[in-house]
Amino acid sequence: MRRGRELAQALAEMGYKPPQKIIQDLQQARITRAVYSERQLQEVMTDFWFNHFNVFIQKGADSVLTTSYERDVIKPGVFGKFADLLKATAESPAMLFYLDNWMSASPNSRMAQYRNRAPLGRFGQAKVGELEMPNQAAQQPQRRARGINENYAREIMELHTLGVDGGYTQKDVQEVARCFTGWTLRNPRNNAEFIFAPMMHDNGEKTVLGHKIPAGGGKKDGEMVIDILAHHPSTAKFISTKLARKFVSDNPPQSLVDRMAQTFLKSDGDIREVILAMFNSPEFQAPENYRAKIKTPLEMTVSAVRAIGAETNGGPAFHRWIAQMGEGLFMAQPPTGYPDTADHWVNTGALLERMNFALALSGNRIPGARVDLSRLGIEERAVNSANASQVVDKYVTLLLRGQISAQTRATIDKSINDQLLAKTDTGAPAIDSARIVGLILGSPEFQRQ
Repeated sequence: MRRGRELAQALAEMGYKPPQKIIQDLQQARITRAVYSERQLQEVMTDFWFNHFNVFIQKGADSVLTTSYERDVIKPGVFGKFADLLKATAESPAMLFYLDNWMSASPNSRMAQYRNRAPLGRFGQAKVGELEMPNQAAQQPQRRARGINENYAREIMELHTLGVDGGYTQKDVQEVARCFTGWTLRNPRNNAEFIFAPMMHDNGEKTVLGHKIPAGGGKKDGEMVIDILAHHPSTAKFISTKLARKFVSDNPPQSLVDRMAQTFLKSDGDIREVILAMFNSPEFQAPENYRAKIKTPLEMTVSAVRAIGAETNGGPAFHRWIAQMGEGLFMAQPPTGYPDTADHWVNTGALLERMNFALALSGNRIPGARVDLSRLGIEERAVNSANASQVVDKYVTLLLRGQISAQTRATIDKSINDQLLAKTDTGAPAIDSARIVGLILGSPEFQRQ
């Protein structure tokens, strides 16, 4: 215990933060940017692409690598060329570590031959110096490599580009895995950075989706795969579908997806052009797609703060609510990330959690968040039987643009009347309008984008 405290103190003196503090800081930064940034679309797209190219922050070194992954890899590319973003993620230490590609080495590589020929020292490790070795910086990942790993090869096709029905085979997975051997890390557990290690690479000829990749290409093998996948028609369709599902509806119109996919192919995968094609489409403006999407927990909590002019530092207490609703930030463990459809977010438990958050926020019961309802310009603070309906009308107009179903309105009115009756029976003063705000923020209508 004492040794652990001494180590933590030494690391702190050197400027290093404990992994849990790094995670909390990153979550806090995501929330505060979502609330206060003047570039809201960029923040939404950063969230979208991080989820698309997901890594799990609690997997080993990714607890410290994820910060630079979001800041230096994802965010700069959210409106650029898809091929550039794909390449940046492929070379990212966070992705290489998360999907274990940093350990992937061909059994036919020079490194494997070295391991088979070198005399063994203590613990069964090859003796350094008996044979010619690569530079010292690359030795650690080489020693740890254990054959070809297909994780990244499978996910780059199934989740990042083509989609599960994109037309690839298991043979393609194997060939792509061969192409990415040697894409590894220098110092994987301490300030990791991407390197290509020739001694780990499979130098043979490969065939990916019918494209021949010549022998001896080295790092270019992986770059050719990225180019093939980024410009494939299945990728255009898959990415367009995901974007339309994010912004339009859970089941976007095929006509919209086709138009976006055509733009993707014609523009060399220009993400900005694809988004503009979506925003300018008749499908995006169609009445049936108005407020068709359910907010994710992050979107719901952030929109509630913004709607009532609250302030928050986005700290652990605020994030805890998001996590309780099922969307711990950077905490999606599988490479699929979080689903972006209503059936994942809408259930009895989740809706109750959203209502509890709304009431806690409006009632100033969340540490690190502050609400001043007087900023909304509504004078009535105390609600009684004489003004209750009028106060509800004002807040519904302000927070929902007056768009509320008869059922929801009846539920809110009943809740308020029940509270007023209880207050009257006990001789307590009228209820605070904060409860009305909470009920509206927790209503089904506010859960829609």
